[in-house]
Amino acid sequence: MAYGERGRRVPVVDLADRRALERYRPADAGVIEEARRLKEAALLDFGLTESAVASWLYAKCHHQIPTTAIDTAAVVASGDGSCLLLYNPDFFVGLGLDGVKFVLFHEARHLVHRHLFTDPELRADPVFELACEVSVNHVALVRLGRTRLPLLNGRPTGVDPREVHDAYVRDLTAHGLEPVPYEVFTETDMRVYGELKRMHRPPVPERRLCVHLREGGVPADQETVDAVTSSALLNSLLAARRGHAGAERELLDLMDRTEDGNARAARIWGSLGAGTLRGETTRTRTVHWWQRWLVDVLGSRLRDGERLVYPKKRGALLAALGQDPVLSRRGPVREKVLVVAYDTSGSMPDHVIQWLTRLVGRIDGVEAHWLSFDAVVMPFRPGERVYGGGGTSFQVVADYVEGRTEVGGRRFDVTPDAVVVLTDGYAPPVTPAEPDKWIWLITEGGSEWPETHTPAMDCHRVTTGSR
Repeated sequence: MAYGERGRRVPVVDLADRRALERYRPADAGVIEEARRLKEAALLDFGLTESAVASWLYAKCHHQIPTTAIDTAAVVASGDGSCLLLYNPDFFVGLGLDGVKFVLFHEARHLVHRHLFTDPELRADPVFELACEVSVNHVALVRLGRTRLPLLNGRPTGVDPREVHDAYVRDLTAHGLEPVPYEVFTETDMRVYGELKRMHRPPVPERRLCVHLREGGVPADQETVDAVTSSALLNSLLAARRGHAGAERELLDLMDRTEDGNARAARIWGSLGAGTLRGETTRTRTVHWWQRWLVDVLGSRLRDGERLVYPKKRGALLAALGQDPVLSRRGPVREKVLVVAYDTSGSMPDHVIQWLTRLVGRIDGVEAHWLSFDAVVMPFRPGERVYGGGGTSFQVVADYVEGRTEVGGRRFDVTPDAVVVLTDGYAPPVTPAEPDKWIWLITEGGSEWPETHTPAMDCHRVTTGSR
């Protein structure tokens, strides 16, 4: 995805090659530093007030690279599942903070579009691409409180939605058709597309507007786009459900704009359970929010940190022998350790335990340790009978997993990468040695003290009927 580029300019380097991007004609050090400051300030504003979706999306772009290999800005979604934010330092400095925010919002919104609209016929239609530009820039102007597009060297950058609407009005009027007002024209993304299709000659330039959807342009692997965008939308929805008013307003607007005539978008919103923001319930589908949330959190906790490297000496030997070079892994390869502890002093839903068992079984390279607890810790294996019914103590779990106490004459002698605790929350609070590794699932009617504790810990409510 690249902002505002026209024509079919082929990238001068592989846009997924981070080192090549950094090396290509580096800008002045002062310009790079100023561009980085503007980018960070823009992303901070997104997270605090203006766009929860954009904030989450860019949080998942783990590599944010200033480079002159592109003229403007782009988000690269490569086939290995990674996302990169690329930005031209001179371009960002020329735009200033408000312009940088506009461009970054524009790119984030295009990722959402690519996730929600995948019909090949739409993708192949230049009118739909124009409609996307109009819709994205209209929303950016409204959400960022702007009256015009950002200026670069005194000239506006990108597609001006009002200019397109003016051309639409002239075209339809000339052919005896009734145009709709701008507010109706921009009501939904598909409405923009439908109205442009009514024109005798839609204002599509001979060359494509952007390289967002163009073969040979910026890499945009659909599977990566879907994974990253879906995760960002989920996190934004969770924030909205927890009372983030800005996230709720943005998501309601996004839902209203994208569901019209788009079956895929409607299915995606339904699978996320987003209808609850409108007070709606999807009859045919039950979505357990805590499950989606836990999968996302565990994915970040258990991400493999090892890296592939090219062994120079061995590679040179293989080349001399006429064999293909190979990559090898650097660093120790070890299983990630996950502890799942559930409170048997209260009523723990059986389906929750079953789902957790299946989940852990599907995560490659994970060594799972299962504990039940009330006032004492009782390790068990999935399928074994568990006991409980007494008082509840979270401290006994912390003492055991941190190696301070024994159970059955044995200490827990490994360091967990994550600890999942399933409980109603009613027991004295505890502060683990590494609270960032603890994930609390609170059953219906329980106390969510971990999220207000100091330090706060990951916490989500488990509900048997969450939709």
